[in-house]
Amino acid sequence: MIGLLRGIVWVISPDKLVIDVNGIGYIVNTTASCTANVQVGDEKIFYTHLIVREDDLILYGFSNVEEKDLFIQLLGVSGIGPRAALAIISTFSVRQVVMAIVQENSSMLTEVSGIGGKTAKRVILELKEKLKEKAEMYVSIQNNTDNKIDSTIAYSGQGNDELDYLLALGFSRQEAREALEKIDKNQTRTMEERIREALRYMAMSKDNR
Repeated sequence: MIGLLRGIVWVISPDKLVIDVNGIGYIVNTTASCTANVQVGDEKIFYTHLIVREDDLILYGFSNVEEKDLFIQLLGVSGIGPRAALAIISTFSVRQVVMAIVQENSSMLTEVSGIGGKTAKRVILELKEKLKEKAEMYVSIQNNTDNKIDSTIAYSGQGNDELDYLLALGFSRQEAREALEKIDKNQTRTMEERIREALRYMAMSKDNR
């Protein structure tokens, strides 16, 4: 079983990469976000899962362990094959998928191409209990983040802007600036709303790495 590859990105296509590992080119099926975030010549680590068939060996690769683990769990659902599992992870972040399953949000899952209502309900039925602990962890992290924001806003001195607040929460200056540049700078939003939006952007970026 090939569990990890570390090599140079050699070829990029919409849903596949060729990774050069010591002169051997591995074809890796992966997510749209993964192919969009790499360039030819990049040295990357991919967390992989090998599917063995009678006439083929198919390698699937992911940017992080969470994506790989969710992919494997989805494969365990009756009626979900590698293509459907990959489509789900390509459409939503791991956190979004987990929360949709635990909250029984089948309509969100049906937004994925090839996933109908019956399949979405089956995914929820078979994975809800298995993912409950992970969902609770996500909620706890979000609550802690919200509390930090409230505390920072309440006790920071006058004259600090969104960048100062994000720095106070422990993010690097580069991370904070990038997030603030990406979010909607609609002036009708409050400062707290813009900070929350920046945090959501950074969380989704981390999920997609």
